[in-house]
Amino acid sequence: MTMTYDDFKALNVSIDMTRGKPAPEQLDLSLDLIETAAEAGYRSRDGIDCRNYGHVLGLPEARELGAQLLGAPAEQVVAAGNSSLELMHDVLAFAVLHGLPGGQAWRSEGDVAWLCPVPGYDRHFAICEALGIRMIAVPMNDDGPDMDRVEALAASDPTIKGIWCTPLYSNPTGTIYSHETVRRLARMPTAAADFRLFWDDAYRFHHLTQERYASPDILAACASAGYPDRAFVFASTSKVTFGGGGITFLAASAANIAWWQRWVSVRTIGPDKLNQLRHVRYLRDRATLERLMDRHRAILQPKFELLDGTLRERLGDLPNASWTKPLGGYFVSLFTPDGYAKRTVELAAQAGVVLTPAGAAFPYRVDPRDRHLRIAPSCPSLGEIEQAAQAIALSLRRALEQAPSPTA
Repeated sequence: MTMTYDDFKALNVSIDMTRGKPAPEQLDLSLDLIETAAEAGYRSRDGIDCRNYGHVLGLPEARELGAQLLGAPAEQVVAAGNSSLELMHDVLAFAVLHGLPGGQAWRSEGDVAWLCPVPGYDRHFAICEALGIRMIAVPMNDDGPDMDRVEALAASDPTIKGIWCTPLYSNPTGTIYSHETVRRLARMPTAAADFRLFWDDAYRFHHLTQERYASPDILAACASAGYPDRAFVFASTSKVTFGGGGITFLAASAANIAWWQRWVSVRTIGPDKLNQLRHVRYLRDRATLERLMDRHRAILQPKFELLDGTLRERLGDLPNASWTKPLGGYFVSLFTPDGYAKRTVELAAQAGVVLTPAGAAFPYRVDPRDRHLRIAPSCPSLGEIEQAAQAIALSLRRALEQAPSPTA
C-alpha cells in the first residue's frame, strides 16, 4: 500500500534538515584533537607561548598549513578563528568603514551593491543585508554564474563592488565553476576600481565521489590578468574537524593582507593559537587532511545516494520537478514546479520535517519563481533521510493537489 501524506503525518516524526552540519559520526573522526590536547603542548615550533597574546595573522606553522591547503604563499595567508563567515563579515565591514587599499570608505559613497549568484548561500546574503549593501541577483548556471550578465553589470555600474563566489560544490546547487568562468571573473573590466571576488572555498576538500575536483587558483588568475588585489579567498576546517572549533584561513594579495592586518589589529590582539597548534600537529599536512576527508566521504556519500534514490522513486514521474546530484559539498537543491516551494516547506513542517525556508537562497529571501528548496542531508541518520525525502515528496504532491483548478 502506497503511503499518503496523511499516513506520514500520523508517524509524528521530528527531523531537522535546515543546516549543513556534520553528523556526530563525522565529528567523532577528530576526537584525537581533544584526547591528545595535552600532548600538543603550548609551545610552537619556534618557541612561541601559544597561551599568550600576539601573532594577529596566526601561528606561523598554521599559516604554512593554510598555504599548503590553499596553494598560496604562507606570507599571503592568515590563520584565524573557527569561522570563515566571520572573516567574510569583517572584510566587508572594514571595507564599509575604512575602504579597501587605495580606496575610500564605502559608507562615504552612498549606494553600494553586490552581485549574488542564485540560488546561493543565505548567510552571504545576510551579511550584505546587515551592512546595508544592496544585492543584485544573477543566475547560476551549470558552470558558475551567468558571466555575460556578471560582466555587463560589473563593467557598467561603479556602485557594484564585488560578487559572492563558491567555486567548488557551490552552496546550495553543487555547481563546479568552469575554468572559463574563473578566467572571465579574473580578467573582466569593472567600473569600480575596488571590485572584489569573495571566493568562499568552503567545500574545497568535501568530495562525495572518489574523484577529487580541484579548486582553481584564483589568486594566480587575478594576478596574471593584471588585478592582483581582486580576490579574497576564504576557507576553514570547520567541516573537517569540528564545526565549532576549527581554523579558518584568509588568502589574498600582499596588499590585501597588509590592509587586513591594519584593521583587524584594532579588533583583536590575536587568535586562539592553542587551537591552531593542536590542528597543525593533528592534521600535519594536506595528505593527512585528505585521508581524513576520505573517511568523511564514506559517511556522507550513502546519505546523498539514499536521498537521490528516494526522490527518484517518489518524484521521478512528476513534470517540472528536478533536483541536483552534487559531486561534493553539503546540499541538494530541489526545484518544484513554479509556485510550490513555500507550500511544500509548510506541509513538510506539519509532517515533522523542518527545511530551510523557501526563498532563503535568494537575496531578501525572495525566490521570484517560488520553486527552490535547499535540502541538507549531512546530519540526520540514513533512516531519517529516507523519511525526510518521503515527506518532501508527499508534501510537494499534496501542494499540487491543493492547487486551485485553472477554471476556478
